[in-house]
Amino acid sequence: MAALMALHHALYLPASLVLVLAPALRQSQELFAKIAGFYGSLESPIRPLAVRRLSLDLANASRIVTLPGTEKTIRGFSGASLLIVDEAARVADELYFAVRPMLAVSGGSLMMLSTPYGKRGIFFEEWSQGHGWERYEVPAYSCPRIPASFLEEECRALPARVYRQEYECSFEETEDQVFSYEDVSAAISGEVAPLFAGRKGGERDRSA
Repeated sequence: MAALMALHHALYLPASLVLVLAPALRQSQELFAKIAGFYGSLESPIRPLAVRRLSLDLANASRIVTLPGTEKTIRGFSGASLLIVDEAARVADELYFAVRPMLAVSGGSLMMLSTPYGKRGIFFEEWSQGHGWERYEVPAYSCPRIPASFLEEECRALPARVYRQEYECSFEETEDQVFSYEDVSAAISGEVAPLFAGRKGGERDRSA
């Protein structure tokens, strides 16, 4: 899906910079191979100027660049008209914070695609309480390419929480979590003042 969206944007919006990020270099390479494959199947509707290992430059001045998802590797880009974070639940939060400024001048769009990976991280936070997003949820049973018989076998073979996460778009508790997300959220109240509220640095509490 990320490959198709990236290619469609570059073909139909000239002079656009499309950045597609994945958690690791191997995934970025696989993702770009899909982009190149779709582009080739269309018989190159717009002439390529350069095809590199992880990028495609088109004659309409659009560029598609795929990058491994580490904060250090993605800096230096600006003016992105479309920024896609694939497997967003598995990239570091620092990456998300680093890429958002790339849209400051262009007013471009940011898309995050992923299966859930626990009730943690920026993908979960934006999905559950972020503002300004359009959200689309497509569980496996809604995909006509996946046979029902396969899902039935997976449901029998996998732990229930793993199946729900991988095939039903369910944000599950992490395996190493001591307290549930709901319990921690319920323990936080805006009506209770912080223990050290109102103290300035270096001051001591002199009350008897």
